[in-house]
Amino acid sequence: MRDIFLIAKREYLEQVRGKAFKITTIMIPLVFAGLIALLSFSGRYLGAGKRMVVAGADPTLAASVRDQLVADKDTRMNVNVVAPATESDRGGLVSQVGRNELDGFLWLQSSPDRRVKATYESRPSGDFSIQEKLDSAVNDALLKQGMLSRGVSATDAGAMMKRIDVSTIQISNGKEVATSPMATFLVAEVMAFLLTFTLVMYGMNVGRSVIQEKTSRIFEVMLSTVKASDLLAGKLIGIGAVGLTQIGIWAAVGLLFTGSALATQIMAGGFRVDLSIAEVVLFCVYYILGYALYSTMFAGLASTCDTEQELQQYTPLAIVPVWLSFGMLLFIVNNPHSVWTILVSIFPLCAPITMVFSIAAEFPPIWEIALSLGLMVLSVLGMLWFSSRIYRIGILMYGKRATLPEMIRWMRYS
Repeated sequence: MRDIFLIAKREYLEQVRGKAFKITTIMIPLVFAGLIALLSFSGRYLGAGKRMVVAGADPTLAASVRDQLVADKDTRMNVNVVAPATESDRGGLVSQVGRNELDGFLWLQSSPDRRVKATYESRPSGDFSIQEKLDSAVNDALLKQGMLSRGVSATDAGAMMKRIDVSTIQISNGKEVATSPMATFLVAEVMAFLLTFTLVMYGMNVGRSVIQEKTSRIFEVMLSTVKASDLLAGKLIGIGAVGLTQIGIWAAVGLLFTGSALATQIMAGGFRVDLSIAEVVLFCVYYILGYALYSTMFAGLASTCDTEQELQQYTPLAIVPVWLSFGMLLFIVNNPHSVWTILVSIFPLCAPITMVFSIAAEFPPIWEIALSLGLMVLSVLGMLWFSSRIYRIGILMYGKRATLPEMIRWMRYS
């Protein structure tokens, strides 16, 4: 144990004192917060400042659509009306868009059966930023025009068309708890990102550390006094502790932020973040098990490689489960009881990330968590058994990449 502790201490201090640890600890939260702020800002002000024209044969409808677009204070479009408009007017609008004098125009056509066809033309082929706003504006204008034509006063029509924000309440253990779907989604994203970043990065760091010491032949000296299994255990513990330290720093900063005036303002806007002690404990447990699984896998693979470039070829082994996990995010959050959600949540390589999604959406049954943890423990033990046997011989091999038959022979020799 003394040798394991000394090796773990050396690995921990070497990582923590490095520039990479300090830079990532500071920059990762800032970059992540900046991305969230950018997405929030861009989502809120999509289509802002666009030069638009609403054109059609019906001046009343065109003016009503314009009023609906202008009423959106966040969009702040510059909208003009061309009505009644002819095909020659449409040709002129197409020319203006081509000369970049307009960002686009909405063409409204009325059929004899009073059906309206709306077409939006612009230069970008993927100009979806205002699609939803245009759909809403046209439908609201048609609805209001229909009510007015049936004798409903403009005041009553406006009151009936006033939008209502629906609040959400989660029923948890028979109790009603106010919640925010967006907050749930973002919390799941942040927690999954932390797990993904630390699991993959520090798992790869274990592999890189093995290769660096292998190529410098320092292993030949260390193995004269320390067992190979102690070397592997010390690396895993030391570098894993670095990941926990980094997450702890981020968590402490997050707690300080929740007490700030900015956080109070955000929470007042309906953004609620509720984390129970059980969720925090499970997060740490899944981190430890996930790190043990990924890092032992990379340590075993690194012992068979001579360069970091060779190790990078094994990176898809870690990336594919991560892609699968994030690809299931929306499905898991919206269908926490689905068979597919349960299967992907108990799959060991995906469980550290997908189970976080499940917990954020709705706390899973105890049996599901127990099964997930049990399979992860068995997978970690199996990976330790496999990697330790590969590691003992692989770290002393130079000159060629090991083949699968050679690895199988190493396992027998060990």
